[in-house]
Amino acid sequence: MPEPRVLIDATAVPADRGGVGRYVDSLIAALDENGARLTVVCQARDAQLYSKLAPHSRIVHTAQSTATRTARLTWEQTTLPGLARRLRVDVVHSPHYTMPLAARTASVVTLHDATFFTDPVLHSSVKARFFRAWTVTALRRASLCVVPSLATADELRRVTRVRGAELHVIRHGVDVDRFHPPTPEEVKAARDAVGLGSTPYVAFLGALEPRKNVPALIRGFSLAVADLPDPPALVLAGQPGWDSQVEQALADAPLRLRVIRAGYLPFDTLAGFLGGAELVAYPSLGEGFGLPVLEAMASGACVLTTRRLALPEVGGDAVAYCGVGAGDVAVALRELLDDPTRRAELAQAALRRAKEFSWSASAEAHREAYERAWHRHRRA
Repeated sequence: MPEPRVLIDATAVPADRGGVGRYVDSLIAALDENGARLTVVCQARDAQLYSKLAPHSRIVHTAQSTATRTARLTWEQTTLPGLARRLRVDVVHSPHYTMPLAARTASVVTLHDATFFTDPVLHSSVKARFFRAWTVTALRRASLCVVPSLATADELRRVTRVRGAELHVIRHGVDVDRFHPPTPEEVKAARDAVGLGSTPYVAFLGALEPRKNVPALIRGFSLAVADLPDPPALVLAGQPGWDSQVEQALADAPLRLRVIRAGYLPFDTLAGFLGGAELVAYPSLGEGFGLPVLEAMASGACVLTTRRLALPEVGGDAVAYCGVGAGDVAVALRELLDDPTRRAELAQAALRRAKEFSWSASAEAHREAYERAWHRHRRA
């Protein structure tokens, strides 16, 4: 029996590629290279990008706008089912929680984490309600759901209690072309982009949202380096979020300390930014996977993170861990800053562990999931 023809709905990918965008882009490229029978449906602005990432696949861009969540959801429910029939695909993969309810094909949905249930206060109330409802719908209606970690699978089973849902744990990979030990030129380019000069720095990469625990990082950093004669800077890179406590934590930081809000950094500077840091701090309150941790590891960085949810599945013994309070962060930061030998050992261990995660392996596992979903759909 031939392999199923798969449509990936990439219309939810934002222009500034965060974690979900990097997942979709990297998976599509790996599936195309892996020989999958693939169709990618995307926004018009991304058509050229996906033609480049997936040269052997069929790329179809939407004629109508899907820029807002409401517009995209309307398109998904009204237009995508008919498009899937016309394109004669067997499986529709919806990589971000929602799915077309009227589709006659097999359906695969990626559920990235369970924090909308376990920690709703870490999200806006509207967003939490929206994704809780669609998570339950996907677990009940999809042929199969993909999750990126054992922790996410366990949490979803515990908090939703949806019986009969088939969950496949498929780990993310890391793009080694983008995330690798940087050259001196790449480090300099990243420093120039941030405006650092030669100052050593602690790096953070991620959206400034409550789940990332950035206020505790700022306060912990201030405690850790307050008595140093030449303290490093703290650089917060990533898109602005809605964490209202970040501004207060910044205002409370001693004036002699340098805390830089770098904003969104171009992809080609990320390896230099992460790999050029004294260490990368990511004291998250919980992740469905923790792609920024893996990307920092692949960039040769010493990483400090927490043991919340899936993060130990990514970091293993190759990263340092701390609690989520500012005091916990401060102690761990100072210990690492005072011990360059330990930082170098962790950086080398991180590089070795990062090689265990590949998008090629993830693509192969997704192809198996597509086939499983197709067979389940046909039997049903």
